[in-house]
Amino acid sequence: MRMLPALLSSLAIATSAIAQTPLPTLAPERTWPELKAAIQDRVKRQAYPLTGYQAAEVEEILSRIQSRDPEEWARSWSLTAEKHLAAAEAARAGDPSKARHAYLEAWKYFGFGAWPVQSSPGKKRAHERAVEAFRSYVTLADPPIETVRIPFEGREIVGLLQKPKGMTGRMPVVISIGGLDSYKEYVVEQYGTHYLAAGLPFLAMDMPGTNEAPLLIDKGAERMFSRTIDHLLTRADIDPKRIAIKGVSFGGFWSTRVAYSEQARLRAAVVWGGPTDEYFMPGWQSKALSTREYLFDLFPARASVYGVKTLGEYLDYVPRMAMRNSGLLERPTPPMLLVNGARDSQVPIDDLYLLMKRGSPKEAWVNPEGGHIGRNREWSDIRIFREVILPWLARQLAP
Repeated sequence: MRMLPALLSSLAIATSAIAQTPLPTLAPERTWPELKAAIQDRVKRQAYPLTGYQAAEVEEILSRIQSRDPEEWARSWSLTAEKHLAAAEAARAGDPSKARHAYLEAWKYFGFGAWPVQSSPGKKRAHERAVEAFRSYVTLADPPIETVRIPFEGREIVGLLQKPKGMTGRMPVVISIGGLDSYKEYVVEQYGTHYLAAGLPFLAMDMPGTNEAPLLIDKGAERMFSRTIDHLLTRADIDPKRIAIKGVSFGGFWSTRVAYSEQARLRAAVVWGGPTDEYFMPGWQSKALSTREYLFDLFPARASVYGVKTLGEYLDYVPRMAMRNSGLLERPTPPMLLVNGARDSQVPIDDLYLLMKRGSPKEAWVNPEGGHIGRNREWSDIRIFREVILPWLARQLAP
């Protein structure tokens, strides 16, 4: 009993010391002139996240912005988006093809007005308008897109299912998960035509903490994908033995988790630039949050998916997601393809190597000169998807 006060005193001192540990100093964000130049450079190179944007339109949008104020940002991008939306509505009855294109342009420009996170009223409104524009596009999509709604814990899981034109019978399907700032609509627009050309139906989904997902990121949030598999297994048009999962960037963490938890129900899994373990450690986060590989507002985007506000809360919370102590890494998985770049400054390449060294044998494609998800000037996102990921998925999902 005499030791108890001393023990409590020691604990109080230790707790106080932890609380007083200085937080890391993050590198300053790009100034507005620097950010403007970086955006123009990425549009010129058609590099993420400006793939598909028109340089002249982006230049006009940027000319209306004089600072990094999120309201000013959202207002200027939305102004151009509204013009595309008006064009879509005008063409809807007489020229569905033109309307489809214009709806996608409206979604794209509204979406970047909200990018990478809806951190102000204007950005939230831009995101709402982006979703509305995309829903209008869905009503005209060719081949048709089915909006899948799955009841889940008092809310719902929303996915977008598209299958190749003319395909009938029991089909394979790829559950295709977006990333931190690339929601399911982006999956459809960016990768959908390539899935269809390869003869692969896909179900585009948001990862936890983003867009319409019913959960924030926490341990066990992969259960929303297990519930999705439950639903797919009830459908007469889906082959229950040919379900695969693919996640890109942070979405790759969820394809990893589901590959372990749903090994018996999955035919294959792709982890494209996804984190596993070291990524979630404060040391890596402190360094990675300052990367210039990400355009801007990386910390607000990452914090939002956990529902935390401050850097201290964030660094305390994220280690719980690391897989080193999960007991999963030694367990079997379906065939897995791991893809990333050795020079990724957002997700450590060691997370890919950790998966390779543990559990079932896995295949990997690593670009020695690649950054996040393996991309560089030679290997674009689409080239990696078309030449590496799609052929592998097609082989795994063959009858």
